[in-house]
Amino acid sequence: MSDDPQITLAAVTGAHGVAGEVRLKLLGEGLDALRQHKSFNDGALTLKKLRSDNKGGAVARFAEVDGRAAAENLRGTALNVPRDALPELGEGEYYHRDLIGLLAETEAGDVIGKAIAVENFGATDIIEIERDPPPEKGMKTIMVPVTKAAVLRWDDTKLVISQEFADQ
Repeated sequence: MSDDPQITLAAVTGAHGVAGEVRLKLLGEGLDALRQHKSFNDGALTLKKLRSDNKGGAVARFAEVDGRAAAENLRGTALNVPRDALPELGEGEYYHRDLIGLLAETEAGDVIGKAIAVENFGATDIIEIERDPPPEKGMKTIMVPVTKAAVLRWDDTKLVISQEFADQ
C-alpha cells in the first residue's frame, strides 16, 4: 500500500452487460482525466477499456473482471489513484481530499472546527465543518460554500472562514 494519500476518481455503480463491464460514476474531472490512469487501487484493477455512457458516466472493462457476477461484486468500489499521480494544481485550485481534515477558523483566529467533507450539489463545492466544541443545542456541523466571500483562504493546515459564514 502506498504512503501517498489516495484520491477517488470514480466509483463502480454496477455491472453493464454480461461480459464483465462495469458502470462508473465519475467523481473527478471527467472521462479524459480517468483515461490518464491505467491502474487503480494500488494495482488491483487494470483498465482495459473505457468509454462514455452518454449520460455523464462511463463504462469500463478491467483485466481482472471476468463476467457479470464479478462485475456486480465490484458495485460500490471506489477507483483510487495516489495523490502524486494527479496533475499539479493552479492557484486557487484544490483536490477535495486536500481540504478534509483541515482546521477551520475565523479571520479573527477563533477555531470553529474541522473540515470533515466536501460536497457538490450542483452550484459550487460545499465544505462541511464539524464544530469543535459541539454546541449543546443546534447543528453540530455547518456547511460553507467554497466562494471568495465564505472561504477567505486556505493552506496545508487550515481554512479561514468569514465570520458571517462561521456564525450559521
